[in-house]
Amino acid sequence: MELALKYLPVIVLFLLAVMIPMIMLAIAGVTGPRQPSPRKMTPFESGIESLGDTRHRFSVRFFLVALLFIIFDIEAVFIFPWAVLFRGLGVFGFVEMTIFLGILLLGLFYIWKKGALEWE
Repeated sequence: MELALKYLPVIVLFLLAVMIPMIMLAIAGVTGPRQPSPRKMTPFESGIESLGDTRHRFSVRFFLVALLFIIFDIEAVFIFPWAVLFRGLGVFGFVEMTIFLGILLLGLFYIWKKGALEWE
């Protein structure tokens, strides 16, 4: 029983995190306007009606560039706290970050040699 009381705030927060969006969706579904028309039901992107088949394939390079962006964006997330605590971490922190950046540079050179950064 004592363990359940210990985690009661976490359980309440979890329940609130699940219930509030469900309640908002239910309210929006009940009170939202419903006047569908053929014009409103047509798909569009940026206000421009689509021409032809909208199910064309994207190049794998598009997704590769997106993944590379995410990887190097995450790198920045790891470098910022390191830079803030640089003096307190000492030589160990410097060596650790040098290894981390070295691995990222190896990955960058690898994808560069493979031609992943070439846009055709």
